[in-house]
Amino acid sequence: MNNDIIDLQTRVAFQDGLLEELNQVLTSQQQQITRLEMTMGVMRTQIETMQSSQSEGEQVEPPPPHY
Repeated sequence: MNNDIIDLQTRVAFQDGLLEELNQVLTSQQQQITRLEMTMGVMRTQIETMQSSQSEGEQVEPPPPHY
């Protein structure tokens, strides 16, 4: 009976360690996802700005000198 209790305590301690490690990985991944979403938002804004300036007839960059 005593060995069963020790075995269960060992398993619970091991599971607690795994849960903490999993929590750290998930937190790190969520931070990475948040950074990627922010980057995508900036890129989307830049693309929309470029598209709107092209549709208004503005040139994004001047033509080369040989034109």
